[in-house]
Amino acid sequence: MSAAANTRSLQGRLLLLVLGLVTLVWLSAAMLTWYDAQHELDELLDGHLAQTASLLIAHQHSTDQGAPDHDGDDALPEAAPLHKYAPKIAFQVFHEGVLVSRSAHIGSEPLSAMQAGFETLERADGRWRIFATRGLESDVRVLVAEQTELRDDILWAVLRSMLKPLLFALPLLVLAIWWAVRRGLMPLRLLGLAVSQRRARATEPIALDDTPLEVQSLVKALNELFERITQMMESERRFTADAAHELRTPIAAIRSQVQVAMGADAPGRAHALQFALAGCDRAAHLVEQLLTLARLEAAPASQGCRVDLAGLTRQVATQIAPAALARQQTLELDAPAPALLMGNEILLGVLVRNLLDNALRYSPPGATIELSVHASSTGVLLRVQDSGPGMSEEQMAHLGERFYRVLGSDQPGSGLGWSIVRRVASVHGASVELRRSSLLGGLDVSVHWPSATTS
Repeated sequence: MSAAANTRSLQGRLLLLVLGLVTLVWLSAAMLTWYDAQHELDELLDGHLAQTASLLIAHQHSTDQGAPDHDGDDALPEAAPLHKYAPKIAFQVFHEGVLVSRSAHIGSEPLSAMQAGFETLERADGRWRIFATRGLESDVRVLVAEQTELRDDILWAVLRSMLKPLLFALPLLVLAIWWAVRRGLMPLRLLGLAVSQRRARATEPIALDDTPLEVQSLVKALNELFERITQMMESERRFTADAAHELRTPIAAIRSQVQVAMGADAPGRAHALQFALAGCDRAAHLVEQLLTLARLEAAPASQGCRVDLAGLTRQVATQIAPAALARQQTLELDAPAPALLMGNEILLGVLVRNLLDNALRYSPPGATIELSVHASSTGVLLRVQDSGPGMSEEQMAHLGERFYRVLGSDQPGSGLGWSIVRRVASVHGASVELRRSSLLGGLDVSVHWPSATTS
């Protein structure tokens, strides 16, 4: 397909389609009119031939009854034409095989050998439509004929009177269709003009006043797109501001420790560089969390593939167990059976890792962390409990906000872990619930995937 065909306007394509259909219907109607007019004209003129033959039969009968016998053919004298079609009509009357009467302009040879009925013949003087019939006596034969040129002239005269107004009306119809299509597509042009004249960062909705129903769905889709763009821009603006503020702290700490190291002795330098290295680790962890959260913000809600959450949780727990042992913490896992759900295995691993990392990080040495995964008829439940200090209702209400950290905590972190957990759960259609653990006294986090998301 050529580039011109690809860039053809909707108005042009609609005009071509409508005009093509109108022309096709017009030509079809003209052909049907032609056929019907020709058929009716043939029927009418054939009836006239039969009627003329009846008159000749009656005339011949009266002649036989009251007139003397004829020795030869009786050519009626040629009178002045009474009508323009008169010379194209002829007749012959035979009595006992002898021509007794004929038109003056027709010869004595029989027009046709047919005894009865209609026939169309080519003669030297043209094409003729002939009707033959018997008289009141079987020895009388009447032939009435007319040139088909007469029928063609009458047919053209009828068709001209019928089709000429339609031919004159066709250009007017084309103009009317062009105006109607252009007028009907005006809302689309106005919408395109309104969108093209908007500012680069304008996201306010487009008004739906006097918008046709067919265009309203497009306008609504555009307004929903503008709303999503507004939310994304606001989220990015807030995210950038918060990230810049959060990154300023570890960078300033690293700078101060390097300055201390530059003026300190060997033991002081080593101590300062150790703190600088910890600041680098914190900044690296923050950047990693920021990148993960940015990927999650752009991640669509996808069904993914079938994942065994119990097996995935065992893998993550195995990887993070050394950190628990280093803090003399007890990590208990209860995942006796496979727990299948539809999702992204990498993102689900990030969710489990963040939950376990938070539980280990904010629980004191010697604490117990209990991790369980169970599948039931209502869905899949992932539960993480710890024996740490827990949180107040107010703190749990703010948990999950970007860069929010519990005051008084001496653990390094960015406060993005809970934001990541909530976003991964949202992408997979899961719900997150926080409460105080009735079993261990610390925090109890439950992530529940309903049965609709696990099949």
